[in-house]
Amino acid sequence: MNKTVKIVVFVPKTHTDIVRQAIGGAGAGKIGLYSHCSYSVDGIGRYKPMEGAHPAIGEIGKFEQVQEERIECVSDQKKAKAVIAAIRKVHPYEEVAFDIYPLISEEEL
Repeated sequence: MNKTVKIVVFVPKTHTDIVRQAIGGAGAGKIGLYSHCSYSVDGIGRYKPMEGAHPAIGEIGKFEQVQEERIECVSDQKKAKAVIAAIRKVHPYEEVAFDIYPLISEEEL
């Protein structure tokens, strides 16, 4: 049985569609006979770029707030590295914030 993970990534609103397409294009977001499945929640990302950073948004030493979406999708664990690589390729941030959670199936309960 394939292991499944949930990948969560935080994306500025300007890049959400391209990131969702990259996720689906890399094979994540398949649920049954549906592809490119994801779930999103709006939020605010906050950070302060430090010396040596190259921020896509903001300036060194100044606090920044950005309208972002939390995008969640499922992926076969074997495809997860390729999905993350696809996210990094189109994501505008120098440091991409994401989480990976192992999932169990209903049959494993």
